[in-house]
Amino acid sequence: MPTDMFSLDGKVAIVTGGASGIGLAITEVLLEHGARVTVLDRDADRLSEAVERLRQAGHDVRGATADVTNQDAIREAFAQTAALHGAIDIVFANAGISGKSGGYATRDGRANPAGEITNYEFGEWQETLGINLDGVFLTIREAARHMKPRRSGRIIVTTSFTALVNLPIVSTSYTVSKAAAAHLMRNAALELAPYNILVNGIAPGIFATNIAGGRLLDPAIQQRAGASVPLGRVASSEEIKGVALFLASPASSYVTGAHIVIDGGLSLGRASPTS
Repeated sequence: MPTDMFSLDGKVAIVTGGASGIGLAITEVLLEHGARVTVLDRDADRLSEAVERLRQAGHDVRGATADVTNQDAIREAFAQTAALHGAIDIVFANAGISGKSGGYATRDGRANPAGEITNYEFGEWQETLGINLDGVFLTIREAARHMKPRRSGRIIVTTSFTALVNLPIVSTSYTVSKAAAAHLMRNAALELAPYNILVNGIAPGIFATNIAGGRLLDPAIQQRAGASVPLGRVASSEEIKGVALFLASPASSYVTGAHIVIDGGLSLGRASPTS
């Protein structure tokens, strides 16, 4: 049956930053298709709430509080999951943050001095790259250590459409970290291909999540942001599920090193006006 191509029955997955937003949607779709999922997140309260809700729905899910920049914590979380389930088949390196200062310009075209490179705080740069790049590296490294002996596995990295385009309204540290994570993904895909470990990336556009302080959860801000998207709207987290399932499932058995953009056409430019 064609639907068997998307079955994850018996598969063991780890999702970093999986307690909210895009990470939670990824966790949900993996569980909905039969996977057993360990959710890693540094927000213990949010993690506990999400895991309890998913367990109440009958899913095989567990949570572990971990900071993706802490290599010992990542190593321990992976080791515990492998000890419990016997293997790790699917890993989503999803955890990420936005730069606090924003870009060097505001959405309405005004200057934003805090985001200008001459004023940009080095601490913010380090924190953003620490989570968005170092965290991805540590997650990929640990996943590969578990998958190589079995010569099988899927690793999926959440990047951003800003890995492909430069936007003055987006923090420099964020765009750089996501572009670097995309190239890291491709490098890992090439290295790990002989071991039948497929490594791919998802590049989301504007999604209504808690990132950037949750500003895009405001309907008024959603409307303004959606006006710049060719499809005319901001995405919901649910809309990541199809691509995530595809890359985690047998349906993508000949796909590696791909960077799938899901941005409503935003990286293409502005849509032509309708007649």
